[in-house]
Amino acid sequence: MDIFKGETMLKVQQLRDQFDNLEKHTQWGIDFVEKYTKFVKERSEIELNYARQIRNLSKKYQPKKKDEDENKYTWCRSFHSTLNEMNDYAGQHEVIAENMTSQIIADLTRYTQELKSERKAYFHDGRKAQQQIESSWKQLEACKRKFERECKEADRAQQYFEKLDADINVTKADVEKARQQAQMRHQMATDSKNEYSSYLQRFNQEQNEHYYTIIPSVFQKIQLMEEKRIERIGESLKTYAEVDRQILPIIGKCLDGMTQSAESIEPKTDSSQVIESYKSGFEPPGDVEFEDYGQAMKRTVSETSLTNSRSDSKVDRSSKGKTKTLWPFKKNKGSTPEDFSHLPPEQRRKKLQAKIDDINKDIQKEMDQRDALTKMKEVYVKNPQMGDPNSVDPRLAEIANNIDKLQMEAQKFEGWLAEVEGRMPVKSDPPKRTSVLFETQNSTPPTNNNCAQDRESSPDGSYTEEQSSEVQNKVQPEPPEFDEFDDADEDMLPTIGTCKAIYPFEGHNEGTIAVTEGELLYVIEEDKGDGWTRVRRNEEEEGYVPTSYVEVFLDSSAKGAITYI
Repeated sequence: MDIFKGETMLKVQQLRDQFDNLEKHTQWGIDFVEKYTKFVKERSEIELNYARQIRNLSKKYQPKKKDEDENKYTWCRSFHSTLNEMNDYAGQHEVIAENMTSQIIADLTRYTQELKSERKAYFHDGRKAQQQIESSWKQLEACKRKFERECKEADRAQQYFEKLDADINVTKADVEKARQQAQMRHQMATDSKNEYSSYLQRFNQEQNEHYYTIIPSVFQKIQLMEEKRIERIGESLKTYAEVDRQILPIIGKCLDGMTQSAESIEPKTDSSQVIESYKSGFEPPGDVEFEDYGQAMKRTVSETSLTNSRSDSKVDRSSKGKTKTLWPFKKNKGSTPEDFSHLPPEQRRKKLQAKIDDINKDIQKEMDQRDALTKMKEVYVKNPQMGDPNSVDPRLAEIANNIDKLQMEAQKFEGWLAEVEGRMPVKSDPPKRTSVLFETQNSTPPTNNNCAQDRESSPDGSYTEEQSSEVQNKVQPEPPEFDEFDDADEDMLPTIGTCKAIYPFEGHNEGTIAVTEGELLYVIEEDKGDGWTRVRRNEEEEGYVPTSYVEVFLDSSAKGAITYI
């Protein structure tokens, strides 16, 4: 029996060890899938950032309206064509990022959750079966110990009986009592033996089923799960390569377009254009006589004056660009008004609509109670023994009064809602774009000509931005009150860190700056508790954006390294 006990416990221990090893291995496999998913996600972000930088570079060097004369030269047209091809080239890298997100990242993320659930179920079944066989073994051991104990007690009772039976000084009553006790102990030992034998047979059956049916089935399921995971990884690696391969022909066309535009350059034609543009047709001047020296001085002074006037005009033009701008927002320092007039129009409309919906729900509840009480009263009228119909009247009157009050409340809020909707600007259709994230970056930022009207749309000068469908539920912080600042007259503020836009912001109002999702900017003034951060795109573009719309990374030298969203 001791040998059997040792072998059984060894098998149970080995099984437990195998479950531990399999659990570690399958968890490592899931971690590998998550690591690969993170790798593809970072590759996608690199493609997006690269495409954004290419688009910004192409946009930066696009010809301005004042440089339209450049188009008559073949080398300028070739460069402009290259810029356009670079824009298309950037679009293909956006396609890579989008395809990796949809075909690999989303698929593996969903599969990882399914894999975790499947693994958990299999190991739960295995642990449950293991606990069951261990419990059966403990019961078998208890039966065996009981049988052993009863046998020893029966032996001692038999020896005691034989001792008394051999002693002539012991009475017959004592001998008979000892004999009955020995017989009882022998019967108990026999019963324990039968019980132990029966449970031993049952345990052997359970053990055989456990090791030859249940556990092999669980291990086979785990094996199939692991093979499926490995196969899924291989398919993802293949898709990773195919995503790049699909855009290679289009990238090749972009490069061919750049080559063709470079080959279309005609130096002789361009030089002829220069000659035709600048030839004067005048005859060369004759020799300057000594008497005309004074006229030559006048001509020199005149040319100098012309040069000075040009430089002065440049100064005047540059000084015209320096205009002071006022921050258009004010804080609401009072308590929250009932009509939510302290909020921007869109936020105020949502608050009023939610309030009206709540009131309508309360009205409906009151009306349901009224209908129920009315039916109850009708029942009482038909069957007076069930109750007094007049007892319902006070409650009906109270409900009618509540309904009137709620309806008046609803009319009040509906009036405010109609006022807000009447003053809100009509939203235009969003522009079509080929890429979800980057087309807005190529368009011209909206002007601030309607800033005054926007401020008038709310009693305290608050406003609302028209957001894209991705962040239409994102509530902007209440705009704080700022002192006026002069972007041109003051020295350029140093950068204190960087930030990444996590939502698009159109920035129609004066003092704000439009950003696109994922765009990288420089931080020049951190959030002072009012919900706005001042950022800079380049030397000419800076402004405020909502702090909740960007992820800020301050330099360690600027009030400590802080990251917040």
